[in-house]
Amino acid sequence: MSVTVDLTKELISRPSITPQDEGCQALLAARLEKIGFSITHFPFNQVKNLWARRGNSAPLFCFAGHTDVVPTGDVNLWQSPPFTPTVRDGMLYGRGAADMKGSIAAMVTACERFIANYPHSKGSIAFLITSDEEGPGIDGTKAVLKELAHRNEIPQWCLVGEPSSTDKVGDTLKVGRRGSITGHLKINGIQGHVAYPHLAKNPIHAAFKALDALCTHVWDQALPPFPATSLQFANIHAGTGATNVIPGVLEANFNLRFSPQCTPEFIQQTVENILQAHGCEYELHWQISGKPFYTPPSSTLIQSVTHTISQLLGFTPIHSTDGGTSDGRFMAEYGCEIVELGPLNRTIHQINECVGVEELELLSSLYENILISLLGK
Repeated sequence: MSVTVDLTKELISRPSITPQDEGCQALLAARLEKIGFSITHFPFNQVKNLWARRGNSAPLFCFAGHTDVVPTGDVNLWQSPPFTPTVRDGMLYGRGAADMKGSIAAMVTACERFIANYPHSKGSIAFLITSDEEGPGIDGTKAVLKELAHRNEIPQWCLVGEPSSTDKVGDTLKVGRRGSITGHLKINGIQGHVAYPHLAKNPIHAAFKALDALCTHVWDQALPPFPATSLQFANIHAGTGATNVIPGVLEANFNLRFSPQCTPEFIQQTVENILQAHGCEYELHWQISGKPFYTPPSSTLIQSVTHTISQLLGFTPIHSTDGGTSDGRFMAEYGCEIVELGPLNRTIHQINECVGVEELELLSSLYENILISLLGK
């Protein structure tokens, strides 16, 4: 097997379920130190974070990723143990293979080759690796960036190794992400006996039309590369479990993935206007996970990555903003140009997560050539 596959295996074998790191970052730090990177560890609460940098001059290019993985689910459903990396029919199986230990391994081996061939390249290269991407995201990349801002070390360019590809490596670039805002809603009524509805107030009845209005409201129109903003209810609960009791409260939560055409303030006000228009007595609390961001095709980073894929693979990648959130949202707040490029995403978070052995090799080559394009000449 190749050095990229071997390193991916070493990372998979460490059961680093969020927020645990289980020695992954120490392994990466030792590898990067050998090729001239200075290592800084940023532990915040239970979260481990690694900042590694080689060079002191601008421009600063950063590889960003996470060593934490989601839980395995029922291990008995896996064809091989989730933390025992196993190659079958050209695929490497294990939790984190695609999301995103394979990407991190490809980043490291790409740097090893690049530095060997361009020991005096311009600018600087950095790694920002966290163990808190799959979790709350409070003590990971977000916290490290505050420290880097104080040190004047915010990267100009950032490549996040999230699994972005759909059918083949490099076919899709994530050039931005939608924002994410969650509403925790409580519609209040008066509990009572179903035979005496005049003595109660049913919050389920009060909610029907209001919730339907929220579901059918048109927030904006699709404006490529962003799809239209969408509101989706995730949970609704009311009732005591008895068949003869009118409940006193209905609780629901919903999420909007929103484009740059909307703002959190606009969304919050619109939701409240709808609830009030339907006479609901309610309590509403909001949680903003991230604002939308976008790196345009004219940016240096997107031009470089797109051209590299075109030259190396013979096709032009699609520019996309769909999918969930990523740590790129934190980078974008500091003015970084962001692109997400990684392996196929079809098995991420699933039983029998896997990545193609050839995918890893190709990904490492792409990362190396992007470095050459930006820093090698």
